[in-house]
Amino acid sequence: MQSQVDQFEALEATWRDRDIVFGIINATPSATIDAARSAQASFAIELPFMLDSSQLVTRTLGLTKAGEVTVLNPARLSSFYAGDLDSADASIEAKLSGKDAIAAASLSGCELSFPSLDAIAATPPDYATDVAPIVIEQCASCHREGGIGPFALDSHLMLQGWSPMIREVLLTKRMPPMQVDPAIGHFDNDRALSGDQIEKLIGWIDAGAPRGAAAVDPLAEVQFPDRKAWQLGEPDFIIKAPAMEIPATGVLDYVDIDVELPFTEDKWVKSVQFIAGDESVLHHLLAYVTAPDEAFEGGEADTTSVARRFLEGYAPGKVDAMTFPEDTGVFIPAGHKLSLQFHYTTNGKATVDETVLGLYMYDEPPAHENFTRSVAASFRIPAYAKDHEVKAAYTFQEDVVVTGLRAHMHFRGKDMKFTAQMPDGRMQDLLSVPNYSYAWQPTYQLEEAMELPAGTKVHVTGSFDNSEYNPANPDPSKELTFGLQSWDEMFIGYWTYHAAEPNN
Repeated sequence: MQSQVDQFEALEATWRDRDIVFGIINATPSATIDAARSAQASFAIELPFMLDSSQLVTRTLGLTKAGEVTVLNPARLSSFYAGDLDSADASIEAKLSGKDAIAAASLSGCELSFPSLDAIAATPPDYATDVAPIVIEQCASCHREGGIGPFALDSHLMLQGWSPMIREVLLTKRMPPMQVDPAIGHFDNDRALSGDQIEKLIGWIDAGAPRGAAAVDPLAEVQFPDRKAWQLGEPDFIIKAPAMEIPATGVLDYVDIDVELPFTEDKWVKSVQFIAGDESVLHHLLAYVTAPDEAFEGGEADTTSVARRFLEGYAPGKVDAMTFPEDTGVFIPAGHKLSLQFHYTTNGKATVDETVLGLYMYDEPPAHENFTRSVAASFRIPAYAKDHEVKAAYTFQEDVVVTGLRAHMHFRGKDMKFTAQMPDGRMQDLLSVPNYSYAWQPTYQLEEAMELPAGTKVHVTGSFDNSEYNPANPDPSKELTFGLQSWDEMFIGYWTYHAAEPNN
């Protein structure tokens, strides 16, 4: 094994400057991330080491033996070589020279076994009892009539019809829209599917997406709550956002607006509910409490770290009213306003969105005020830079309790990681977003709030892809610094927290 790793890494060094990317797949069934890291360390593997414990990628690539090599055309992910390591070098050379790939020698590695996938293939999952419950729990709130999803998964026929696309987006992790590393942190609003769930869905699709014998179609029976009803009763204050005219087609930039509040005395918000005017186009909404002369970006445009009053956000599938943790709330000083940011997507039909917010107030001030602190850094991204790293840090001067985290970059954003460095030097990863998407920027709510003592230094690290290989990049030839427009760039990690000690 060690000799194969050394040979493979030597091959990578040969082709590194020719824009060929190498990686190693660990396809051990049910392998854990810790076991994979241990194997990576024991064999001194420096290349990307990818864990495929479900074996779905390995089987999709057609790999059948340990040590087998496949070379992919990145344009279509089609393989132009599959075989032994010794013949790979000549095959790559032939392909880049416009010749046919070299025939591979016979493989001597051990046969790979696929116990879980073979078992699923032998007895495919049942639509009514195995498949539909996953779709109802994880997909249907967006993929329903009038939802933000581009099609409704409201029957077996619809699920079957879209099954090839579903298979693709599951394997490429485009869906569900949860870009976080599941091995780091646990979040209340986690949309990620487990490996077992993905195996069931793909196994059912590969079996032909059969209807099964159940008399009732579970997807056709789903009843959604009234999206226009106030779940906690009539709010203490209702905010009506201006009507937004959304065209049928096109890519829309973010919309920032201010809403004046009539409060002549201080208020404390206990709960918030958003009611989207048209869920099919409202992608997300952010709301901040701002001073009369403060813009939506607040101090983030001028400083690397600032604490702000983030009220709450709306995202696709989020229909429940949000109540802040016990005895905490957001403070609205008299005379302040709300700054709202809307992100819309077009769906082929012109419409008007009239979203409303409902605020539920405390009768008496709570013990703790919620803040959201931005942790950012100045940067300069060279033109065509494929992996430009940026780091930012901030040290808390008081004991705090962290409840949520959010990554924010623009179209060149590639990844971002949040880490806490304790006063004793211990490092703890809280959130990793290895596949950042500008289109999905939720605040990840920690399943269990985390206490950080005074002196804790929080780190935000990430990278940008300003190359021509980034399909979302508006202009790879442009050198980038901080800018407010979406075609500029930002690098901000948001930490939602409150002081451990009660307010004065």
